[in-house]
Amino acid sequence: MELSKNKCIKNEDGEVKTTINSSLLSRLLGRDLSINCLIRCSRFDYATLALLNRSFRSLIKSGLLYRLRRKASIIKHWIYYSYNPLEWEAFDPNGCHWMRLPMMPSNECFMCSDKESLAVGTELLVFGRDILSPIIYKYNILTNIWSSSMTMNTHRCLFASASLREIAIIAGGCDPLGNILDSAEVYNSETGRFENLPSMNKARKMCSGFFMDGKFYVIGGVDQDMMQLACGEEFDPLTRTWRVISNMFPRKIDELVNGTSHATMAPPLVAVVNNILYAADYEEQVVKRYDKEQNSWLNIGGLPERVAAINGWGLAFKACGDILIFIGGVHGRMIEVYSCIPDEEGSLQWNLLASRQSGNFVYNCTVMGC
Repeated sequence: MELSKNKCIKNEDGEVKTTINSSLLSRLLGRDLSINCLIRCSRFDYATLALLNRSFRSLIKSGLLYRLRRKASIIKHWIYYSYNPLEWEAFDPNGCHWMRLPMMPSNECFMCSDKESLAVGTELLVFGRDILSPIIYKYNILTNIWSSSMTMNTHRCLFASASLREIAIIAGGCDPLGNILDSAEVYNSETGRFENLPSMNKARKMCSGFFMDGKFYVIGGVDQDMMQLACGEEFDPLTRTWRVISNMFPRKIDELVNGTSHATMAPPLVAVVNNILYAADYEEQVVKRYDKEQNSWLNIGGLPERVAAINGWGLAFKACGDILIFIGGVHGRMIEVYSCIPDEEGSLQWNLLASRQSGNFVYNCTVMGC
């Protein structure tokens, strides 16, 4: 029997190569076992697998494989970052693969507007402003296409956001007239809809959001008087209530750099690994760990020394599963990606994971786990 259309693919760790035949796989293994094998392949290879036959292509584009991966806890985290207003790249820290996304639709107004990004489910959302109104561009990894057909219930920018599996929560920010908001809403990538949530206790913009222990948090930001807010807020999805947490900001307000306007400082750089909150203090060049019981911060190590920033802008500090990722630019139009795994004591040892000639400023960055 002739074995045609053989393909070589890597496993999730990139170590073992297996030659498979698209016309025989389903008959030899059966559909269920074939799918069970596919969900364990690296999703970097899904584009190649989609070329093997219509059945594979249909499975991948339907999103079924990603839903089954999530159900089986086979989740890998990719970093999506923008190094100029319309260009995005994806980086797989597991196999150190890079992938360039299609160019975003060009619009001068959108290019110059404040932009936020968010990854939820299998979608990358980029929030900005078109000529006439706010706009959301959506990149779907299933189709490799950008689209712009959705809107929030309240148009906003400079907001806090975070995702948990197929849902994301967006809170605060400011509206097109500059009014600072206390409102919040939840987005479900399965339905493609935004739903209003109860409002926060404090209106704030230029804040950061994250999930920890199944709850959503907002910290940092400035109020209507452009004063830095020291308190944070916790949202419980079960009770749909907000709780103010005093003095949750990673630094004391009176320790902020003299002569630096609160409105020009970047939102706090925060990441959650194994339900432990970390913050990257770009002024002190240290990483801090949050003590939930004491509501306090402890210095646990330094940041990579080569990267530079302007009041915290141009950097990214993210969690990829149980790994902390720090991304920054260096001279020579270079982006460097560092990683570390916090130990039980919380000490850090940064390793240079990858570098890329793609500009030296991170405009937006988010992490997709699927």
